[in-house]
Amino acid sequence: MPAKEMNLRWLIIGAMFSSVGMSFVWPLTSVYLHDRLGVSLTLIGVVLLFNSLASVFGSYLGGYLYDRKNPYYLLIGGVLATTLTLILLIFFHGWPAFGIILFFNGISGGWNIAVVNSIGTGIKSQDSRYIFNMLYFAQNLGIVIGTSLVGFIYSISVTLMFAVATTLFVVFLIIVVLKYKPAANESRKKVSDTEKTTWNSKSLPKPNAIMLFAFFLSLFIIWIMYQQWVSNLSVYMTGIGIPLRNYSFLWTINGGVIVVSQIIINWISRYHENMILEVFFGVFLMSLSFVVLIFAKTYPFFILAMVTLTIGEATALPTIPALVNTLTPIEAKGRYQGLIQSWASAGRALGPLFGGLVIEMSSYTALFIIATGAVLLVLVGIIVLWNTLHHNLVMYR
Repeated sequence: MPAKEMNLRWLIIGAMFSSVGMSFVWPLTSVYLHDRLGVSLTLIGVVLLFNSLASVFGSYLGGYLYDRKNPYYLLIGGVLATTLTLILLIFFHGWPAFGIILFFNGISGGWNIAVVNSIGTGIKSQDSRYIFNMLYFAQNLGIVIGTSLVGFIYSISVTLMFAVATTLFVVFLIIVVLKYKPAANESRKKVSDTEKTTWNSKSLPKPNAIMLFAFFLSLFIIWIMYQQWVSNLSVYMTGIGIPLRNYSFLWTINGGVIVVSQIIINWISRYHENMILEVFFGVFLMSLSFVVLIFAKTYPFFILAMVTLTIGEATALPTIPALVNTLTPIEAKGRYQGLIQSWASAGRALGPLFGGLVIEMSSYTALFIIATGAVLLVLVGIIVLWNTLHHNLVMYR
């Protein structure tokens, strides 16, 4: 490994600390606002929507600036901003202060993820699939650790919960300051603020631009449907007599399967180089999980659906950023990694609203059928476009 290259191990460790820290904020937001502060569910929905939109903005801005500024200082700034929001939450977690601070926490959170992923594109000593698989693994392991602890700490003290989150981000900040300086030396061609970087830019071939937009739109649709698992499935399961603790255990299964899947996927990746097949396979399994939900009435079927979904997401979702990396020139890698996070965050923002509207107008079964069709449509679209364009695609390192 080149002496001045960013060490992947520290990038992964930093991503995990960030993920654990953020997991002390978002899982209990709705419960805290509703049960402790008496905020209406409608207003909570508005708060979460603006938090997601803030993440969209932060992700795009972080990736955009990565191509123009020093990523080392960009990440220090982002982590400092997140730490500041968490410190404020220790002392000001009433209403409406909590909602306002959460908006700025969303901006800095999206910024940090985009910059970390963009730094990953500059590591040339490792295969890009391996880098993004490991980042995805670290972020999800962080979620598993955080969500397993947050309920217990929340029951003791909300102030303690935010204090622990702050401590984790202070550790992340120390790691960034001490270990991320090589990111400033990454081999990348900076672009000026006035340089044209539209979809039809001379630096981006048209087939690449079309394929990239297809990936972004696919992520948007996939995350809208994925959010049904997060936002509406708990109500559906409890409505048919399955305890809420059983729904929560599905996410423990999700974390465990992601860990195992990443180990297997990294092993398989040593023997084949066709990333697009991983995307096809993963998206197909995600659509299949909704087919299972259509017929699920007992808990084992929900477990089967979750395992199918998780293998699919663990295969497809880390591979798409790796593919985007190979389809973008060195001077625009940050911008497009930021766009990945922005489109995904937009899908996460609209998912609960979309699901709620479908359920109100029709039924849960209709929602699962629509989700199946939408994800299958994504799969067909990607297959058709890739087979049409792949001979003309320009691949970058």
